[in-house]
Amino acid sequence: MADVTLTIDGIEVTVPEDTTIMEAADQVGLRIPRLCYHPELSIAGACRVCIVEVEGMRNLPASCCFPVADGMVVHTHSPEVLRLRRDIVELLLDNHPTDCNSCERDGNCELQRLAYAMGIRERLFEGDRKRYEKDLTGPSILRDPEKCILCGRCVRVCGEIQEVAALGQVFRGFDTVVMPAHDAPAAETVCINCGQCVNVCPTAAFLEIDGCQAVVDAIEDPDVIVVSQDAPSIRAAIGETQGLPPGQAMEGEIVAALRRMGVDYVLDTQFGADLTIVEEAAEFVQRFTQGGAIPNITSCCPGWVKYCEQFHPDMMQYLSSARSPMSMQSPLIKTYWAERMGIDPEKIFSVAIMPCTAKKFEAERPELFVDGMQCTDAVLTTREFGWLIQHMGIDFAHIQPEEPDSLIGASSGAAALFGATGGVTEAALRTAYWMVLDKELPDEGLVFEQTRGLDGVREAWLDLEGTKLHIVIAHGLSNANIVLDRLRSGEEIHWIEIMACPGGCIGGGGQPYAGTNAIPLDKELLAKRAGALYQLDAERAIRKSHLNPEIQQLYKDYLGEPLGEKSHHLLHTHYHARVPFGIRPQEAQSE
Repeated sequence: MADVTLTIDGIEVTVPEDTTIMEAADQVGLRIPRLCYHPELSIAGACRVCIVEVEGMRNLPASCCFPVADGMVVHTHSPEVLRLRRDIVELLLDNHPTDCNSCERDGNCELQRLAYAMGIRERLFEGDRKRYEKDLTGPSILRDPEKCILCGRCVRVCGEIQEVAALGQVFRGFDTVVMPAHDAPAAETVCINCGQCVNVCPTAAFLEIDGCQAVVDAIEDPDVIVVSQDAPSIRAAIGETQGLPPGQAMEGEIVAALRRMGVDYVLDTQFGADLTIVEEAAEFVQRFTQGGAIPNITSCCPGWVKYCEQFHPDMMQYLSSARSPMSMQSPLIKTYWAERMGIDPEKIFSVAIMPCTAKKFEAERPELFVDGMQCTDAVLTTREFGWLIQHMGIDFAHIQPEEPDSLIGASSGAAALFGATGGVTEAALRTAYWMVLDKELPDEGLVFEQTRGLDGVREAWLDLEGTKLHIVIAHGLSNANIVLDRLRSGEEIHWIEIMACPGGCIGGGGQPYAGTNAIPLDKELLAKRAGALYQLDAERAIRKSHLNPEIQQLYKDYLGEPLGEKSHHLLHTHYHARVPFGIRPQEAQSE
């Protein structure tokens, strides 16, 4: 491909000929404002905030989609460009609510930052403003069309990255709005609750359903015993909510902060991750050696599970019956842990801190109740937990780390890996090796580089002394579809890990918003979060789930054995096909 040379604001730059003006400007440190643009999504050129002046052209092109040409001379901040950009942002702002001070995104809103950068200090346009009701019907995601600026990012991430296509732009002109098909309530749509629309939205048109007040109320109630757990990826991202650089593993600080808030007992979902590995590895080994449904497909991601139920019901036979770490930890809190602690389960309020908005949906699934009892009473996202830290006046950057409570709080290094795509597989391989061969995987073989990284589809092979396992990993559901098509074509695969969100849990829909000039779902950011988890694994004295002494004690005192009767009752579940919106059950059966 040929290179071209152009001049941008007096700076000469040489780039490949298929480069856009925006990309060329980025390479020389000139940031052109943008709203609808996202490097991982198709180019819409919708907002026009990124217009530039090109000498010899009558109109001002959108730099996000306009290709460079040899000899081109570009002005990104000429007086006319600045004036027109300001007019565009003023029009967006004047059709926007005025509740910035009480908005969830106040201080971290791309429209707000643009208004400041454009020098907009008053609202100049009068007239009608769009008026819509909020959709609060979903278990995880709130939709507020009044705050939508029609950038289309949510539509594109839902359709292109996730291939759910739950959202679309309907009507025309002033009446254009983003909504699900037929303007159906969120609870009745194909939305998988992954929250990627929240991640990429530049304003607050999409938010998670608030869980903070329920947690605060429980903490303040003297008759309630509040027990917390936090997922592996939380410790790799929570610092970002407090203004700290990404990639810091703040494990003990989370424990200390929860105790300062008034949480009675602080446990760790990484114990549940170790338990998930033991049960899921045992299930896989049983299937593999006794002729069960192969491949074993992971089921710890609730967004993926709902996607499978809706769009791939023929693949449900391969889903692991093992619950997610959260949904293993929670029933144990209200059974085994409560018995050992002498606490009435009815008094326990179990709160889980998760990177994932879909975990709010998972907590309400009847299939995950135990004897009619909801096991996870509330789910907070990383963002919500970050707000709660500030709300409680905790100086998180300087708090002294503490250890979680014991009994079901200890974890191995393998458990930390759950937060990054490929981590479940890497952890499971360490234990499956022991279960099949009755000997430990050597220390020099603990890290499976093939399972690590941010490629959308990755493959690995494990040699079990002559028996080779073919493993495939996918994150982002468009990549999952590629893998499932390969499986349907007859390719032999023994194990498939699928995570709905880009990067896995580190890129979950409940993780911190991208900061100033940062890109949501930026691969460099995801890599830093993953690196923090890999470091936690490397530092652990115990790096295999089945060697966690609290896991061993749990089986000895309570569960008996993996896949046993009590394990199935508390730690496993079932799933069901979901009828797509608009098709009556009898029609689906007739098909």
